[in-house]
Amino acid sequence: MELQHHNLTISEGIAVVTMNRPPVNAQNRGMREEGIRLFDWLSDAPEVRVVILTGSGDVFSAGADIKERRGMTTEQGDYVRHNRQVREYFYAIADCEKPVIAAVNGPAIGAGFALMLASDIMLASENAWFQMPEVNVGLSGGNAFVANTFSKSRSRAMYMTARKYPASELYRLGVLECVVPRDALMEEAMSFARDIAAKSALAIATAKRAFVTGDGMAPRDAYRFEQGLTAAMSRSREANEAQAAFVEKRAARYEE
Repeated sequence: MELQHHNLTISEGIAVVTMNRPPVNAQNRGMREEGIRLFDWLSDAPEVRVVILTGSGDVFSAGADIKERRGMTTEQGDYVRHNRQVREYFYAIADCEKPVIAAVNGPAIGAGFALMLASDIMLASENAWFQMPEVNVGLSGGNAFVANTFSKSRSRAMYMTARKYPASELYRLGVLECVVPRDALMEEAMSFARDIAAKSALAIATAKRAFVTGDGMAPRDAYRFEQGLTAAMSRSREANEAQAAFVEKRAARYEE
């Protein structure tokens, strides 16, 4: 796949997607459109079992490209198309059929913060910090991602004050899985990715589907949905192999 704003490597079932739009990986239309295509392609790629998303340089993503915003026309329908693309960029990651690990290598600001929150597992380096500065630049967006992750008071304080929060604070709140030195971040992300890649691809895909679909359901309905997925998966060769391996106290052998 030809890419302009992202780098992609795939090895041993692990895809590493690196946002590469210097100097701060600000998101414009070209980057979003390419990101949607890329994550849709990764969803269908049989050689990929898990994805790591990170940024080039020392910034994960500084959010929306404000220069592009100022240059937007008032042509009828322009903002409607823009808003649809912004939504789909986030949900291309959230709905990706492969688990997405965010390896946050520096500041994640505004839409960059939302991009991290759209991922499944979130890790950060010690130099990372987080901010929703929309009120400072005449924008409004991302509230839903923040409110779905933080308490009522914290999400509104974060958004209305535009304060910066260090990685250590998000780890304390249980938002980040871990915070590590900058030079150890990718190896930590790879450790999580290898653990996932070694599992049954069907089981992992089913688990992600349960999380994504059940997110907007009442707990009882979500659990019933999960049970339906489990019943369907139990008929698969992979499920039978996993259970046989457990009983026989050996490593499972899944088909490639």
